[in-house]
Amino acid sequence: MSISKETLAKARVLVVGDVMLDRYWYGAVDRISPEAPVPIVRITREEERNGGAANVAYNVVTLGAQSSLLTVVGQDEASHKLEALVLGTGIRTHFGRDPDLKTTVKLRVIGRQQQLLRLDFENTPKTEILASQSAVFAELLPQHDSVLFSDYGKGGLAHVSDMIARARSAGKPILIDPKGADYSRYRNATVITPNRVELQQVIGAWQDESDLQTKCHNLRLQLGLDAVLLTRSEEGMTLFDDQGQLHVSAQAREVFDVTGAGDTVIATMAALVAAGMKLREALPLANRAGGLVVGKFGTATVSYEELFA
Repeated sequence: MSISKETLAKARVLVVGDVMLDRYWYGAVDRISPEAPVPIVRITREEERNGGAANVAYNVVTLGAQSSLLTVVGQDEASHKLEALVLGTGIRTHFGRDPDLKTTVKLRVIGRQQQLLRLDFENTPKTEILASQSAVFAELLPQHDSVLFSDYGKGGLAHVSDMIARARSAGKPILIDPKGADYSRYRNATVITPNRVELQQVIGAWQDESDLQTKCHNLRLQLGLDAVLLTRSEEGMTLFDDQGQLHVSAQAREVFDVTGAGDTVIATMAALVAAGMKLREALPLANRAGGLVVGKFGTATVSYEELFA
């Protein structure tokens, strides 16, 4: 199943969720500190990338579709850096600003080709800022073909249930990358895309494939979902819907870095569904995109040419 570049270019995805700035500090490690048994990293290069929901939106535009990004950030240096990065990719930004919020920053220190340390800077946004985001969501909704909620558990999706209800009544496909053990907030979404660990937190461990299918079927009924898409890293992905299940095997030839692979999978699904594809048609392509991105370092993306090569 293929889709033309022109059709994809018209597809519009509204991404809502927690954004973050991914910072990478690269350095040389030549000795151990005399003060404590830790390596001394002499920083030689710094890099900044879109993280969280910003990386999801970036994946949508890299693929060739259009994306708008609705989120809440602080009034700090990191938020302005992030906004400049996002705007530079052609994503339409709708950043709500909360002066008391620390924009989430994940700082990774890299030495000898590996991550030595990660430092997280974050806190939770205020509810009144989030309420104003719901009004912006209502305005943006009619101009988009699919809605993607990227939940990183940072508090930016406190009103997700209201937004889902609005998107559902407008007949828009709703894709969610979930977090936490309570999925009731995602009721009536089109599809949720948990990984194995995330799904286990919600439905418990499963004995075998048929037990997994039963549990996913029950979860779908309980939450009024059209489908559950389980991403299983080296085991590929399985879609559970009203027709049963559809499995695709992993395609990565060489796994270099799994960071952001889930972002790529859901962004690809959202873009293809926005362009008119059914979930079952989009699944093998999203799986292929995930396989391509794990062969790259850090949060990476996939182009139309790579996907349909």
